[in-house]
Amino acid sequence: MHIARFIVAIFALSLGGRVANAQPPAEHWVGSWATAVQAPEQGNALAPADLTDATLRQVVHLSLGGGALRVRLSNAFGTAPLHIAAAHIARPTANGGIDPATDKALTFSGAPDVTIPAGADYVSDPVAFDAGPSSDVAISLYFDKPPVSQTGHPGSRATSFVAHGNLVGAAQLPNAKTVEHWYEIEGLDVQAAAGAESVIAFGDSITDGHGSTTNGNDRWPDVVARTLRENESTSDIAVLNAGIGGNHLLTDGLGPNALARFDRDVLTPPGVKAVILLEGINDLGGLTFSGEVPLAAHEALVQRIIAADEQIVTRAHAHGILVYGAPITPDMGSDYYHPDAQNEADRQAVNAWIRVRGNFDGVIDFDAVVRDPAHPDHLLPAYDSGDHLHPGPAGYRVMGEAAARAIIDMNR
Repeated sequence: MHIARFIVAIFALSLGGRVANAQPPAEHWVGSWATAVQAPEQGNALAPADLTDATLRQVVHLSLGGGALRVRLSNAFGTAPLHIAAAHIARPTANGGIDPATDKALTFSGAPDVTIPAGADYVSDPVAFDAGPSSDVAISLYFDKPPVSQTGHPGSRATSFVAHGNLVGAAQLPNAKTVEHWYEIEGLDVQAAAGAESVIAFGDSITDGHGSTTNGNDRWPDVVARTLRENESTSDIAVLNAGIGGNHLLTDGLGPNALARFDRDVLTPPGVKAVILLEGINDLGGLTFSGEVPLAAHEALVQRIIAADEQIVTRAHAHGILVYGAPITPDMGSDYYHPDAQNEADRQAVNAWIRVRGNFDGVIDFDAVVRDPAHPDHLLPAYDSGDHLHPGPAGYRVMGEAAARAIIDMNR
């Protein structure tokens, strides 16, 4: 497998338990797009009236292509069963439209509708659909009644469309309301060729793409996916974005903490072979958000972050998934956290541990890529979105290219 070869080349690891001469199936399911779900806070939730007798059309951007698709819906944060009265997929056109010639109805155990239990996910039946790599798919859901409580992803950086009536197969949605959020969808899988696999980008707002371009698909995981796809040796590796803005390793921020959501966001998508872990900046900044704390509290937090990283590696390895550690990027001058010298020392301590050979299966050093050589506790101005915490599109581009280059180099 491609990812296995990458890790072997870095650390000469033995991937025990794999049967070298086993013949893989001709095709298998691999996640091509995914998002990390949460309970939307009030300002990012739709009003119940918006989802009463209404069609919600959402556009997602695939990594891998395939001849058959299945959609993963989610009621993970619902407190009551969720009824999806109809669901279709199609190729999107401008302004919330679809190409009717490509429209396909989804079914669930053969039925055109599905009731998803509270707290559960649901996978549609496979449907034949010619989806190319790096293509867009519109997922249209019809709600006869609104969810009692919503499951979604506020930081979609993609426009979704809501219109009243059952319009799942309609070419256009008249008088549609637009929002930049996703709701009740969690993933889209493709039936891919033998050898295809995926990498999960697991992180916070820097992975989620804060500061990237709406509908531009220029987050760093997008750049990794695009760059891998253009190289013959890595063209069958998908990249799934499991970033949540405001996410923490240790405490619930916006969305569940990383340890709490690991199983859903990393172990659920099919075909996952590796994780790129970039988390911890919100834990470090949050320690002193309300004021200074004793040195012992800084030291304890560093150790808890390291322990959480170790937990992620342990849990991933138990499922045959490899983990690349990514040193935390600079945030000095942040308009949000206002870090001081001790916060920077904490970041350096965590990063020193991440870089130690053997703590992870490999290291992708985003810190080294985006920092200012003259002021290494700051983002390089050309890569700064302006808040001194999040990179902008130029910064995400070099991050994605660096990660892809490491994988490509090790697959030659």
